[in-house]
Amino acid sequence: MSDRAVVTAARRVVVKIGSSSLTTAEGGIDPQRVSALVDVLASVRAAGAEVVLVSSGAIAAGLAPLGLRKRPRGLAAQQAAASVGQGLLVHRYTEELARHGLTAGQVLLTLDDVTRRSHYRNAHQTFTKLLELGVIPIVNENDTVATTEIRFGDNDRLAALVAHLVHADLLLLLSDVDGLYDGPPHRPGTNLIPEVRSAADLDGVAIGTTGAAGVGTGGMATKLDAASIATGSGITVVLTSAEHAAAALAGEQVGTLFHASGRRRPTRQLWLRHATEAKGTVVLDAGAVRAVVERHASLLAAGITSVAGTFVAGDPIDLAGPDGTVIARGLVNFDAAELPDLLGRSTKELKRELGAAYEREVIHRDDLVLL
Repeated sequence: MSDRAVVTAARRVVVKIGSSSLTTAEGGIDPQRVSALVDVLASVRAAGAEVVLVSSGAIAAGLAPLGLRKRPRGLAAQQAAASVGQGLLVHRYTEELARHGLTAGQVLLTLDDVTRRSHYRNAHQTFTKLLELGVIPIVNENDTVATTEIRFGDNDRLAALVAHLVHADLLLLLSDVDGLYDGPPHRPGTNLIPEVRSAADLDGVAIGTTGAAGVGTGGMATKLDAASIATGSGITVVLTSAEHAAAALAGEQVGTLFHASGRRRPTRQLWLRHATEAKGTVVLDAGAVRAVVERHASLLAAGITSVAGTFVAGDPIDLAGPDGTVIARGLVNFDAAELPDLLGRSTKELKRELGAAYEREVIHRDDLVLL
């Protein structure tokens, strides 16, 4: 099989497009660009493959209706723009897909939610049913209710995690540049990197951090992060521009092909590693570090020496060794306020004094990932 045959052989494809590839010079959504993208998606469906689209652009779509001349900086204003723009964006996709007899389905995800057991299972089941029904899911981060700063660059990472969640064969990252270069693309003497087989191929590559346009915030660094997540989980990645989307999916030698380098991992551990921010930290003694790292054991209260941060049961927290080095992240079973009274005590002792509810692990090994 040739290098690009793996692209044309893909039966389930996730396509991610950034806001800079969907907007006009004034910052609003460009109907022609949306139409051209949908034509490409429809051709993939016509060839028998399933498609999931991860689309930025909600904030950009909301600028003009709100009379805003550029992307606002304040979180509340961004969320207002996203609230107005998300409906307009999906409506545009719905109309364009209808030209091809295809149905769009909106899926809004929060990274925090999908780490939780019931939520990620529900997300997987929702995607599976939508694809089974022939629908093209249109995915975005749920910007309107996000509680932390909205980061459009995270849609690259979101796309990689969605590709893993839906068991995709291929992730196509559409950017405002036509591939990965060994330096700033517009600088004379820089060259397109046609293939990346391992991290070693990226040695010496100068990566920018901001988008060329003023409507998105994701740069090449977030795309490389996304490519690393996907390829490390057995998914092939192609990075190119929206203009080359059809050629890329046809297996032509455009953009940069990132070869799959690993095997599928447990979905929740991937989300936990790449899609969460720790709400606190627990410091472990040396014995607990060995148990967690070498024996892949659950974390018990007996091995914790201190607690920092404000968190509740179910939140992601970091596990640090005696020297403060973070070794793992996991979903904690107790509130921050409960833990200090439990530290250094065995589960038998806790059960005897406080009841059976305190016999459980602080973090179960199934909810823990080494970093």
